[in-house]
Amino acid sequence: MRPPAATATMIVMPAVPTLRPARPADLPAIEELMAASVRAHFPSHYDVRQTASAARHIARPDAVLVDDGTYYVHEAGGRIVACGGWSMRAKLFAGPSDDPDDDPLRRIDPATEPARIRAMFVDDGWTRRGLGREIVETSARAASGAGFAALVLVATLPGVALYESCGFLARRSVRIVHPDGVELDGLLMDRDAARAG
Repeated sequence: MRPPAATATMIVMPAVPTLRPARPADLPAIEELMAASVRAHFPSHYDVRQTASAARHIARPDAVLVDDGTYYVHEAGGRIVACGGWSMRAKLFAGPSDDPDDDPLRRIDPATEPARIRAMFVDDGWTRRGLGREIVETSARAASGAGFAALVLVATLPGVALYESCGFLARRSVRIVHPDGVELDGLLMDRDAARAG
């Protein structure tokens, strides 16, 4: 009797995320990722109403950042699994703002103002793999190269641990007020742009 024939075993390696600048064609996929990330991560810190409001008002990509070349995506297997970036514009965080100084088009002065870290979102299945940290540090190097000495951001509560691990310090609490009247607690955080992550 012959021994059973050997069968070839195919090992499928998981996709390795690749970081690249976002393109305008990515905007629908970025928006979808943002909304899914909010729905997955916000319930651990916010109630149902706040999460739903954030999915409507925060989970909106800013095409200006993409046009400026300061927004990045991690792509794995043809799918965007993380996104985020930095900005040389005055707008401080994703979503609407009633602050008159939060002009989404005004270029900030690197000699006197910090660059903004903006709109960081990671797919729920890709968290804790260093994707967010890589985007933050890539953004920090780019901002430093553009002459910025410091970085600032407004963190929603699910993102605070990531930013702390990247060296950001909380400066004060902020209230993020959406057009529907729903409010979220957040933190204004900052760090030096050149700090090694």
